[in-house]
Amino acid sequence: MSESTTQNLKNHGRLDPAYHFVLLPILLLNLIYSIVHLVRHLNLHSGWFLVLSLAAFILAFKVRSYALKVQDRVIRLEERLRLQNLAPAEWHGQIYRLSEDQLVGLRFAGDDEVVTLAKQALEEHLNRKQIKERIRSWRGDYWRV
Repeated sequence: MSESTTQNLKNHGRLDPAYHFVLLPILLLNLIYSIVHLVRHLNLHSGWFLVLSLAAFILAFKVRSYALKVQDRVIRLEERLRLQNLAPAEWHGQIYRLSEDQLVGLRFAGDDEVVTLAKQALEEHLNRKQIKERIRSWRGDYWRV
């Protein structure tokens, strides 16, 4: 999606073509090939090739998950700061009751509705998806990984 496209609930998901359409398929094909090679040529070399192929596949997923986790931590901090600036002072103690999942969902809410949605998220135990479905004034996030 280009940055000129306005994000909304239906199109805010993002795929990285180099990761999703090049790297993962190559690693999957390599893993399948190493299994077939081990079955046809049962020896130490083929077994080690399978171990390395599996390790590369796992590594690709772990690296991606680490990046997403760091991103979620930054979003958590950013949204807490935003809520402290926008919410009334007497509500600041409630901000830390919001879960990471709820804060990640709130990042798409515009400033005019984020406090109301945060209160609803706490009162109704809303998850990320439910919060995003309630957003009326969508605030695009064009910097995420």
